[in-house]
Amino acid sequence: MRFVSVIKEDIRAIFERDPAAKNVVEVLLCYPGLHAIIMHRISHGLYRRGLVILPRIISNISRFLTGIEIHPGAKIGRKAFIDHGTGVVIGETSEVGNNVTIYQGATLGGTGKDKGKRHPTIGDNVVISAGAKVLGPFTVGENSRIGAGSVVLKEVPPNCTVVGVPGRIVVKDNIKLVADEIDLEHGKLPDPISDELTLLRNKIIELENKLQEIERS
Repeated sequence: MRFVSVIKEDIRAIFERDPAAKNVVEVLLCYPGLHAIIMHRISHGLYRRGLVILPRIISNISRFLTGIEIHPGAKIGRKAFIDHGTGVVIGETSEVGNNVTIYQGATLGGTGKDKGKRHPTIGDNVVISAGAKVLGPFTVGENSRIGAGSVVLKEVPPNCTVVGVPGRIVVKDNIKLVADEIDLEHGKLPDPISDELTLLRNKIIELENKLQEIERS
């Protein structure tokens, strides 16, 4: 019964965060992110009981069917949502909190061959945007957002927005979110490089105007 209730929460998470979801039948049949999470919850349960081969087989079948690779050892919390999902990779020692949203092409990976904890821990209410790479055994704090295409190699405090390669914090201590108010506007993140270029362009225009004034005088 607990397994069924967890899956129901995963389904509710889709309706809360994806305006394209029309009904339960569509979600059950047509959402590969949900399929991957369901199969992962089965394989993870077997993995925790000490089995190795069968969970890996289930994981490989899931990858073949959905394009999403989740190691059976990874821990995924309640109301997880993998949107679109193709190319998502979640490593063995990854820990994903509650209400986490992961978009296509994202990776929760390691950076070496060391044993033990080598993948990231993702806090509650985190959004990991398309193509983002979070690599290493550190924590991404709750309510944070990882921008599309970012490469994050060190710890992220709670309530932060990270963008760029390598990832850098561009917003800190933003308004704390509650579970049903997750900010999914991952396409509207700050771009400090663009801001600097805009300032530089404006400065050049200002200098050109001054030169024209000098030439006219």
